[in-house]
Amino acid sequence: MSVSDLPVSDLSVPGQLPILSRGKHRKPRKGACFMELVSYLAGEPWSDHPACTHPLLAVVAREVNDCISDEARPRLALLIPSVIGLVGDDPLLDARIALLCASTALPVVAADRQRVMAVGIRACERELDGRPLERVARPTSVPMHHIPYSAQWSYRFTDRHRATSKTFRQDVAPAIVSRAVEGIAQACLPHPDEMLYQLLVDAISMCRTSLQHDADSPPSPDPAKWAEACALTAMAAGA
Repeated sequence: MSVSDLPVSDLSVPGQLPILSRGKHRKPRKGACFMELVSYLAGEPWSDHPACTHPLLAVVAREVNDCISDEARPRLALLIPSVIGLVGDDPLLDARIALLCASTALPVVAADRQRVMAVGIRACERELDGRPLERVARPTSVPMHHIPYSAQWSYRFTDRHRATSKTFRQDVAPAIVSRAVEGIAQACLPHPDEMLYQLLVDAISMCRTSLQHDADSPPSPDPAKWAEACALTAMAAGA
């Protein structure tokens, strides 16, 4: 799915965007990251871990929010409506999200990070255990045989250190996502911001498909709360 194909709220137009910033904030008057505004617009207690979004998708959003440049971050606000209410019980979604992030990062990260991404890909494949990967937005962009040493090492490592499904969801998958997003942000690319933005778009699209949410009808935030969020974060930015 391309950026232009992802549906966003009619409220999300230039001049009506909340101002996003890095990190956690105690309240919107101190600033807001992507997921904190999700909690605010969803009517949940202020948090960067709201219950209304799949936990690993929230990790992708937080990491992209923190790693993207200040100039590119405002564009992320357009995606907020698409993650509100995006929760479900697909037991394989964590592996699919993590595999998407690792396979996206593998072709562009520095050589010393490729081993980490290779291990991540192998761990996801082990978790999926041969199940169909059609919900992964793109295949591994660099075949593992192009990095034979890292690939061989990843197989040996994962054979010795296979995580339980619970450990994979709680620890391994979030770590894969974090390393992948950080690696993309630090890669020698002409436009890393665009790649980070597209990764979040792809992760959202995958979740909407896997969780059987209507891709054409993301929820729209209440206009009053959207306007209030814009005003509050603008106050924080001007403080």
